[in-house]
Amino acid sequence: MDASKKQVARKANIYSSQRVGVFVDVQNLYYSARHVYKRHVNFKNILEQAVGDRTLIRAIAYVIRSGSEEEKTFFAALENAGFEVKAKDLQVFPGGAKKGDWDIGIAMDAIEMAAKLDVIVLVSGDGDYVPLVEHLRRGFGCKVEGLAFGGSTSGKLREALDSFYDLESNANRFLLGARR
Repeated sequence: MDASKKQVARKANIYSSQRVGVFVDVQNLYYSARHVYKRHVNFKNILEQAVGDRTLIRAIAYVIRSGSEEEKTFFAALENAGFEVKAKDLQVFPGGAKKGDWDIGIAMDAIEMAAKLDVIVLVSGDGDYVPLVEHLRRGFGCKVEGLAFGGSTSGKLREALDSFYDLESNANRFLLGARR
């Protein structure tokens, strides 16, 4: 059975009493949507999909600050959609190389909160999160669900998750504006 069929066959049980934490790798989703669809992400609808009728304990959107005026409006929109926003500055190295990611920060927060959660929803397609997913399942007994655009999601990550929701299955719900 290939990985995509295996993932469809393995669905997480969903109960309204489940305590859910949502951890969003904003840069991962932003760039996936920009490169594949040339559109922006509707993070409010993503949060609604991630939680469903379960109990939201905490939703965190991890962002990189670059200093633009536009990002202040974007960060405020994330807060209005129900997210706590964690931001850190874009690193610029000598020679002009730039780096900005939250992989370790997301992993640390998820591990620190795992004892208070039944389900952790990771909103990212980054395969670097596979060890985190395995640790949360094995070490804390949490169900770990994923949401991302399938075309840019690591196959290894999909296999590790208890369930995966491909945002491409209803792209218009999770993307804003017309295709550019």
